Amino acid sequence: MLLSGFSSLLSFIFLGLLLLSIFALVHAALQREDAYRAADKQTKPFWLIILGITVAVQLVLPMMLLVLAGAVATIVYLVDVRPALQAVTGRGRGGGGGWSSSDGPYGPYNGNR
Repeated sequence: MLLSGFSSLLSFIFLGLLLLSIFALVHAALQREDAYRAADKQTKPFWLIILGITVAVQLVLPMMLLVLAGAVATIVYLVDVRPALQAVTGRGRGGGGGWSSSDGPYGPYNGNR
């Protein structure tokens, strides 16, 4: 009974990681090649290959060690590369959305003036 509950929990985690990896792969595919160079990150083909292998492994051969390695690659892309690409292309918090670098959580910081 306990083993079957663990198995269903593990399958939900694998499904979540698969969806996260698919999202990262689609996002990487939709970005411009020059944005990767401008953000000083690895190239677009590099990330497409890494994330594509991650999705393929999770679909075909869901072994724990391989899924964890793919999850690390996906998290690195989502936490490091994606925000840098959004900043370069002007779609992130720093670009055009009414935010400036001096904005704090409650509005603009004006240095007690």
